[in-house]
Amino acid sequence: MSKEKQEKSNKVILVIAESLQEDIDKGIARVPSRIINSLKLAAGDAVEIRGKKAGVPIRVLRCKEKDESREIIRVDGTTRANIGNSIGDKVEITPIKIEKASSITLSPTREVQFSADPTEYFHTKLLDKPLSLNQKIIIDVFGTRLSYVISKISPKGYAIVSASTKITISEDIHTADAKATNVTYEDIGGLKNEVELIREMVELPMKHPEVFQKLGVGAPRGVLLTGPPGTGKTLLAKAVANETDSNFYSIAGPEIMSKYYGESEKHLREVFEKAEKSAPSIVFIDEIDSIAPKRGEGSDNTEKRIVAQLLTSMDGLKSRGQVVVMAATNRPEDIDVALRRPGRFDREIRINPPDERGRKEILQIHSRGMPLEKDVNFDEIAIKTIGYTGADVQVLCKEAALKAIRPFFSDLKNLQEKVPTEILDKIKISRQNFLDAMKIVEPSAMREVLINKPHVKWEDVGGLESAKEKLRELVELPLIRPDLFAKAGVKPAKGILLTGLSGTGKTLLAKAVATEANANFISIKGPELISKWVGESEKHVREIFKKARQVAPSIIFFDEFDSISKIRGASMTDTTEKVVNQLLTELDGIEELEKVVIIAATNRPDLVDPALTRSGRIDAIVELQIPDKAAREKIFGVHTKNMPLDSAIKISDYAEKTDGWTGADIEAGCRQAGMNAIKQVYKIKDGAEKLTITKENFEKAMEEVAKSSGKIFGKKEEKESKNLGEKNPSIRTW
Repeated sequence: MSKEKQEKSNKVILVIAESLQEDIDKGIARVPSRIINSLKLAAGDAVEIRGKKAGVPIRVLRCKEKDESREIIRVDGTTRANIGNSIGDKVEITPIKIEKASSITLSPTREVQFSADPTEYFHTKLLDKPLSLNQKIIIDVFGTRLSYVISKISPKGYAIVSASTKITISEDIHTADAKATNVTYEDIGGLKNEVELIREMVELPMKHPEVFQKLGVGAPRGVLLTGPPGTGKTLLAKAVANETDSNFYSIAGPEIMSKYYGESEKHLREVFEKAEKSAPSIVFIDEIDSIAPKRGEGSDNTEKRIVAQLLTSMDGLKSRGQVVVMAATNRPEDIDVALRRPGRFDREIRINPPDERGRKEILQIHSRGMPLEKDVNFDEIAIKTIGYTGADVQVLCKEAALKAIRPFFSDLKNLQEKVPTEILDKIKISRQNFLDAMKIVEPSAMREVLINKPHVKWEDVGGLESAKEKLRELVELPLIRPDLFAKAGVKPAKGILLTGLSGTGKTLLAKAVATEANANFISIKGPELISKWVGESEKHVREIFKKARQVAPSIIFFDEFDSISKIRGASMTDTTEKVVNQLLTELDGIEELEKVVIIAATNRPDLVDPALTRSGRIDAIVELQIPDKAAREKIFGVHTKNMPLDSAIKISDYAEKTDGWTGADIEAGCRQAGMNAIKQVYKIKDGAEKLTITKENFEKAMEEVAKSSGKIFGKKEEKESKNLGEKNPSIRTW
């Protein structure tokens, strides 16, 4: 075999794909097993991956089973930048023999200061990593990604870092890397679909303009990113600029505003001129609603001129496809309508808070360089962080790291001294650190409304078995198994109305179903929505439903529902009627309530407007009756399970004596019995050890509650039951 043929057989052409999260910054490439075998390699061997710019050494590992049939190589964004290629490009890999490096010098791409010598830490991070001259590397230090370039390496060519390799960290800043952004697609979690849409709109025209020329269609000019703050709009724009190897021009809306006539428009023109001269370019306008609001009576002349200039600049782009305008806002409704037509912002992409899978990805991204304890389970944390945006998750990781560091400050004589290496090695972030951080970091998308994650379970609700079963069917099942409803072609219920006397467990049931369905619980007290200002009440309703959609799956619980849903025409004011109309719009409007369920509670169902309780809006009415003896016994069991009861107390006896009592009455009786016991021992030093709730405590408590609530405490024959103890609640459905 000739030398040329032999070299050809040792080369393989593969298509670049996105890296796995666990492989990022580790100098690893994932390729199919058959490719490794055909090149006569073993897992972990070094190969050269050659792209448009240069070739770099990298270790190969076997890919995941799902990728075995594909002709791909998974490498991270840093490797792609080093070779000058992006996702979807073809590259060549060749087996290489690699020597141990005797010495390497690292030069930072920007100024970095350390409190202690980081050489040992860097050596650990780079161990067994193949490197080459001028190769860019990323080193993660407690969640902070530091960029370095290999400015010197011995021997020359490709070499691998070993235990004996001498590492020098230069103070001279390496200026060859002049990119405005180093963000890659792997730095974005939970936005896979959005990334694909952006790539279609931006990457394709920039890399392959000939496709659009051949088809005779114009390339897109602009993309508008909308969504709540912190969801990753700016990050996405930076990643696209980096991956397309484009120049990135960022415009912060308020920054271009000037008090001098014509200066604001001049700034805008200059940015677009620079972008065209240095194409391919991306012009990113953050908070575009601040500089391009709707032109009308309320806007001043400066804003009108800026909007006009922006329209002119976008229409006048000559390098179509090579200059793309990206803008971000969390208030798209405030942007001038002329900008939102095709030919300017051709596509609008909404970026919502991440789902459970997305939150796990973001947790993995922001904890790459963190020393984690084995008990840290990102699946668990992702479940507990419903409603968190990407920015919230990032702050959560930082707060968890601070929680882990805080105990070690006591080992230092003062905060001015450098932290010793032996202390740094001890610092690890545990599961408890993350749980403690969650108490501080709240979901930013839900700060305007009261949102919580209840901890009430089905077993905490005594009795009400039929009601629980019905709520499982109507609420829990659609939220947990939406796939079954999609397969059956059935739409789940939008709303449930819980009715019954006060204290029968309406609110408790709503909290329990939210917990069991693993949904956010948005609690709204009816009277809170009513405002004396025109339009404010309806606005509050819209905001509640908007937030619920953002953090779905969610349950909106309206307590005292009759206060905001009175029959129209019977009210003295029209505010309530407007709220009813807004509720009808939200329940039955054009925008679907996906994974959002409404649960309302009232003890006056006769006051609720019938339009709200028709099929397709509130689909079922569950009436909770006063509990019977069996249910009361279960309620007593729930409220006394953690109480130190005297052996003389028999719960069944008290269930017999409390005919006509609600769950709230029973809870009040149990609480008062505990207070009676505490009063007897609170002055004794070791009173907690002697605390026992006696039969006398219980008897006295029940009599006190009966007296205050107007109920009767005694045998069933002492009071004729008025059919208040029906075994099952009344359930009305359509």
